[in-house]
Amino acid sequence: MKTLASLMVAAAWVWAAPPPPDCKAVPGWTQQGPVRSFEADNLFEYMDGNAEGYLTYSFQRMQGVTCVKGEDQIVFDISEMESPEFAWGIFVSNRNPNQPIEKIGMAGQIMERRAIFAKDKYFVEMAANPAKDHRPVLKQFVALWEKRIEGNTSLPPVLGWFPEDGLDQDSMRLVPESVLGFRMLRRGFLAQYAKGKAFIVMPEASTQAASALLKKLADRIGGTQPAQAGEEAWQANDKYLGRMCVFRQGKYLAGYANLPADADPVPLAQKLAAKIQ
Repeated sequence: MKTLASLMVAAAWVWAAPPPPDCKAVPGWTQQGPVRSFEADNLFEYMDGNAEGYLTYSFQRMQGVTCVKGEDQIVFDISEMESPEFAWGIFVSNRNPNQPIEKIGMAGQIMERRAIFAKDKYFVEMAANPAKDHRPVLKQFVALWEKRIEGNTSLPPVLGWFPEDGLDQDSMRLVPESVLGFRMLRRGFLAQYAKGKAFIVMPEASTQAASALLKKLADRIGGTQPAQAGEEAWQANDKYLGRMCVFRQGKYLAGYANLPADADPVPLAQKLAAKIQ
């Protein structure tokens, strides 16, 4: 017998899940073949070598369908990620850096043969064939599903924590594993500046865990000196990461790295620490 709690969880899932991809939503388009459905343990059956790129962004499940109209075809997939942060992160990793980003959900792009966008914890992809300009119909499909998928349309709040002075806005991204190349810094956000880069690691379970991680990283870097930033901090001059300052603010580890010898990382770290909430 199902408990009230299990029924509430099931009801929440039904409410939260987006409608399955539907070709008939745009007049003249029909479904070719069955609806595709994949989870983390069998995504490789669909994507083969590309599956790992999704799994690193905490992929949960996917539904997809192929739509046809005459000789035209659109392969349409909706992937559910663990959170909106990961949906935005996989969008950034798949975007065309030479094309503008549009305000579709959190962010999106519509190109001649491809459209992608992220909304809430969902990443939507549409790939069109044959080779020609499919933007008019892609815009129709995108407009419909941007409305049908419920949830958050705001960018991850952590992006607003990076100080704007010298920031390359297009460089901000989610690093799904090994921030700064350290496996212990499991996941986080990275932003490039005119000098060096800033990073914010996703929060640890507690302030104690974050403090222990700060010390573990200091031991790994070696030759660190105490610094005044956040609640506790250190600075170093690393062979590979240049001048750097890493601090803890609550459950977060963050800081600056890859700064040249003439740049002081501590004032920069202080400005970043002041914005972390």
